[in-house]
Amino acid sequence: MEEKGIKKVNISKAMKKSFLEYSMSVIVSRALPDVRDGLKPVQRRIIYGMNDLGARAGTPYKKSARIVGEVMGKYHPHGDSSIYEALVRMAQDFSYRYMLVDGHGNFGSIDGDGAAAQRYTEARMSKISMELIKDIDKDTVQFKPNYDEEEREPVVLPAKFPNLLVNGTTGIAVGMATNIPPHNIGEVIDAVLAVADDPNITILELMENYIQGPDFPTGGLILGKSAIKKAYETGNGLIIMRAKSEIVEINNSGKKAIIINEIPYMVNKARLIEKIAEHVREKRIEGITDLRDESNREGIRIVIELRKDIQPEVILNQLYKLTALQSTFGANMIALVGQEPKTLNLKEFITLYLDHQEEVIKRRTLYELRKAEDRAHILEGLKIALDNVDAIIELIKTSRTTEIIQQRLMDEFKLSERQAKAIRELQLQRLAGLEQEKIIDEYERLLAIIADLKDILNNRERILAIIKEELLDIKNRFNDARRTEIIQGSFDLEDEDLIPVEDVVISLTSNGYIKRTLVDTYKSQNRGGRGIKGMATSQDDVINQMITMSTHSELLFFTNLGKVYRIKGYNVPEYGRTAKGLPVVNLLNLDKQEYIREIISIEATKEEEKFKYKYLIFATKFGLVKRVKIEEFKNIRQTGKIALSLREGDELVSVKATVGDEEIFIAASNGKLVRFNENQIRPMGRTASGVRGIKTDGSEVIGLATSEEGKYILIITEKGYGKMSIKEDYRLSNRGGKGVLTLKTTVRNGQLVSLKAVNGDEDLMIITSDGIIIRLPMDQVKVAGRNTQGVRLIKVNDDQKVSTLEVVENYQQEEEEEEEESNETSEE
Repeated sequence: MEEKGIKKVNISKAMKKSFLEYSMSVIVSRALPDVRDGLKPVQRRIIYGMNDLGARAGTPYKKSARIVGEVMGKYHPHGDSSIYEALVRMAQDFSYRYMLVDGHGNFGSIDGDGAAAQRYTEARMSKISMELIKDIDKDTVQFKPNYDEEEREPVVLPAKFPNLLVNGTTGIAVGMATNIPPHNIGEVIDAVLAVADDPNITILELMENYIQGPDFPTGGLILGKSAIKKAYETGNGLIIMRAKSEIVEINNSGKKAIIINEIPYMVNKARLIEKIAEHVREKRIEGITDLRDESNREGIRIVIELRKDIQPEVILNQLYKLTALQSTFGANMIALVGQEPKTLNLKEFITLYLDHQEEVIKRRTLYELRKAEDRAHILEGLKIALDNVDAIIELIKTSRTTEIIQQRLMDEFKLSERQAKAIRELQLQRLAGLEQEKIIDEYERLLAIIADLKDILNNRERILAIIKEELLDIKNRFNDARRTEIIQGSFDLEDEDLIPVEDVVISLTSNGYIKRTLVDTYKSQNRGGRGIKGMATSQDDVINQMITMSTHSELLFFTNLGKVYRIKGYNVPEYGRTAKGLPVVNLLNLDKQEYIREIISIEATKEEEKFKYKYLIFATKFGLVKRVKIEEFKNIRQTGKIALSLREGDELVSVKATVGDEEIFIAASNGKLVRFNENQIRPMGRTASGVRGIKTDGSEVIGLATSEEGKYILIITEKGYGKMSIKEDYRLSNRGGKGVLTLKTTVRNGQLVSLKAVNGDEDLMIITSDGIIIRLPMDQVKVAGRNTQGVRLIKVNDDQKVSTLEVVENYQQEEEEEEEESNETSEE
């Protein structure tokens, strides 16, 4: 039995009905903007309330608490915090592209700091928000009762510029959310004008000619236009934002730093820096030595200092992957159209805004027409009075009361009540001749205005012309340069993709300093020249390794102890020509008494890691040789791997990569050379010691070459003498012999120090023990028989000797002026 006053309902139906009503309330009255003015209810009420309160642009600031109280008491019966938070956001230059509130005081920061309490801050409308409210007193928009029906508030603002696209918005409703990016006001207005001129214009044409894409208040970069195009065409798209950065050198120290000048929209700078620091602590990002925030009122500046041996591009790419330096803006372009949420494309936003402006101009014109007609009606009555002034004066004199005067005027002169009242209240001074002319002139002017206003209402082209004129005026006053740059290209990059493919020289000193330098750093000179400084070395340090390669090729380091390490060419830090370089122990985990004996470059396909070579040929100081399949070195740990086992006292001298059927040339310091086919060496495991390649007879092996490397054998002595001989001058024999004489070693030319296989059209780089480098074309090197002394290739002093030589690609360069050459020589 039901108790009196209690009604039983189905809880499921009641919950469904209540939740639906709540959802619609949130959607329509809280979270989503109106497509016409781009404002949510609270934002609209704040702007209207500030205007009503007199807190307009150019007037003194008013306490934020007073504004909040005005809005809360009259229009928005919710918590004061929600109103103040909305007001604060509209005053933040990092939140709004064009701020709608001019704030005075602490309104928060990009680091996530909150604004000061509303009792401490002041605010007023910004100049551009005055354009949202303009002409609201001319019946341009509908009004509705407020929550208690004691006040009236606008349903929408006139919005003389397309605020929704210009400032964007974000909001979470029930079951849906909106996220519209901000844009440059000049671009958006140009697009609105284009749609007004050509309603059939396509979204693609709008993008190509008018709106480049979003323009965020914090600047930064947008990667590519494909996501922008999708968002504009469908209303949904993931726009990738990236911080704007630059890589600089710190005080010519060789250390690099990444400077972040702009960050993605809606990214908290303090949290971003904390996240970077966390990744550094957890060693997910290695190579950052210092991280500091040097931002000030001039702008953002985050400084990330790096170790000398670190590639800045690789670190930057890791930061993009792991931190908010690269973020995504999920465009979800939902707005209220006639109190109904809809996902809109770019052209629909513009078209609906144009429709709103047409309605605003029509209502304003009608308002002005009514005012003009009302005034003309009064003037028409006054004109009748002036034409019959004597009769009217007599009428007034013979009437006992004003009511009788009013009625007689209406009856005898066919006037309306308003006209009769105006005549009755007419001052005698208006009867003067000049005053009569003013009334007639005003009446005629009003008739022309009325005709013009009626023409506007009957001619859509004139309405559009007015809209264009007003929009162009706003553009001229508020337009500014784009802040966000849109860059094209492929952005799904691996670290390696960030490094340019360049031909470089990798050089290593006897004390273990390594560096990477561009090949064209060294100029081609004539034979016998003094050379240029290739590295700043001390008296006890000499360049003894040099190799040319691509930055993307694999670099294998073979040590005197028979171990091998593997890195990419770009992992070797780049330095200037005279810089000493970086200790190689900073790149590789070398043991004590271990140093790099040979560096070779191996190109590998990126997809399958298949090398173009099949074998590596090793030669040791005692004359042992060994052949190993290159796959044995595919996976090498940071600690390295054993490349070959060495006998006591023996060391690794040289390593060559072969395709599997090449001839091997191995030479000793005594001038003897052995030529044999590599198949005479059976493939062995990594840990094998090898077999005899040449009998050294007390001397040491100085080099190894293969037949595929070139058609000549190039040799050089420690005193700078060298020559080329054709490969066939050396008879093919079996491995393990004493070999044939390749050069007569004397006191004048010294012991043999290096052997290379060349084609004769390359350039030769000769490095001396004190770091001098000479580069000369190979055609200046004499081709001579194997049993000759050769010609002088570089002059060396008595306390110097040739350390090594390297063959590089021929580099054609214009001859320098003699003065420039002499200056460079004097510098060195």
